[in-house]
Amino acid sequence: MDDTSITYDLTDGIATITLNRPEVMNALSASLRRSLLAALLRAQGEARVLVLTGAGRAFCSGQDLQDAGKIGSFDLERILNEEYVPMIKAITDSPIPTIAAVNGAAAGAGANLALAADIVIAAESASFIQAFTRIGLVPDAGGSYWLPRQIGMARAMGAMLLGDKISAPQAADWGMIYETVPDAGFAAHVRARAAQLAAGPAVAYRGVKTMLRASFGHDLDAQLALEARLQGACGQTEDFREGVAAFLEKRPARFTGA
Repeated sequence: MDDTSITYDLTDGIATITLNRPEVMNALSASLRRSLLAALLRAQGEARVLVLTGAGRAFCSGQDLQDAGKIGSFDLERILNEEYVPMIKAITDSPIPTIAAVNGAAAGAGANLALAADIVIAAESASFIQAFTRIGLVPDAGGSYWLPRQIGMARAMGAMLLGDKISAPQAADWGMIYETVPDAGFAAHVRARAAQLAAGPAVAYRGVKTMLRASFGHDLDAQLALEARLQGACGQTEDFREGVAAFLEKRPARFTGA
């Protein structure tokens, strides 16, 4: 990380990355994107779970439109391919569970950055907006991939064409995110969820992520074969043996990730 636009904290196996440009609602400048990618890759090597959140009143307002000079000079295809794609893939391909803790407004690429995470938890006051058509653009940062799969074609089409604001409770009701939490208890709830994952069976978590990411591209036979292969690998772990022993002894399991 080469600036202060990101903060990174590693505590009890939980890497918390905070987008730290609250004065511009954590807009994604080029320097922030570089720092975020570095932080995401760092977390993969030293944490058991990743939490991505924003400082101040917003999660992320999307691309910083004042960052690259004149609008006409933007090479958006290059920026997406060289900067956004690696950043999104670092989230989706992460071997550890990822949580987007959406503390406020998530707009444009900021909304889709959140939706790339394994689990999205939002404060009740948060909102999501596919704001791209408001400035003459199409959705990017994976939004056209996530939304149809999460909320169906009709709702995805309406959200992207109309650019309506979707409240956090509505997003949860539609299946776009996992859950909403009252603002007052938001940070503590996210921390508890992250701690639960950090104490869990790491190999099994990797398997869950692998099989669900693959399922949309598989027919039933291929998915059943993948399940069998991943279950076979989990069955050889110390965590499986510990989980069975804990179940039989009626005590909490003490997973080590091995």
